[in-house]
Amino acid sequence: MLPFLPLRGLPVNAPYHHGDLRAAALEMGMERLAKQEQPDLGLRALARDLGVSATALYRHFPNKDALLDALALEGLDRLGRHQADAAAKAGGGPDGFAEIGVTYVTWAVENPALLRLIYSRVGQVDLASDDPTAMGEAFHQLRSGIAAMMPDEMSREQRAAAALHAWSLVHGLAMLILDGQVEYDPAMVRKVVRMTDFSPC
Repeated sequence: MLPFLPLRGLPVNAPYHHGDLRAAALEMGMERLAKQEQPDLGLRALARDLGVSATALYRHFPNKDALLDALALEGLDRLGRHQADAAAKAGGGPDGFAEIGVTYVTWAVENPALLRLIYSRVGQVDLASDDPTAMGEAFHQLRSGIAAMMPDEMSREQRAAAALHAWSLVHGLAMLILDGQVEYDPAMVRKVVRMTDFSPC
């Protein structure tokens, strides 16, 4: 498992030799993951799907790990954008933060291979210290949502504990559903997420 922070160093500004090949590869990778229960991707197969040589794709992703890291970060960003939209539609505040959690579970159920890929690439995360903008939009939504929910005088450690509580709740619920221990019931998901209390400890 790679540590989380190297995702910051992905070659997002690599020169393109076949138009926007990097973006096309990520989009194709996302499409393939959307059809899978477990992530199964390879650079050569992806190059064939795109109609380019493996050598052309290697210019943007020097190895399979680089491709998977890029897809994981793209997945976190896409999840985060869905969460931001859901929170805005709910009007922000407690209702908006609840929708961030509900959206996490719903998105996980709809994208099982991508979720499993993300957490096969993510290493240890320090919710008190790490820069959320470098960890993908989903982590930014988590941190900013906690900041909005808790009083200004709460310490960084208290905010980190609240963030870990919220993340554990929705991720644990999502995995229970994906692994077949719990039936997916959207109404029940919403009830469970809304039981969360962020009162200061």
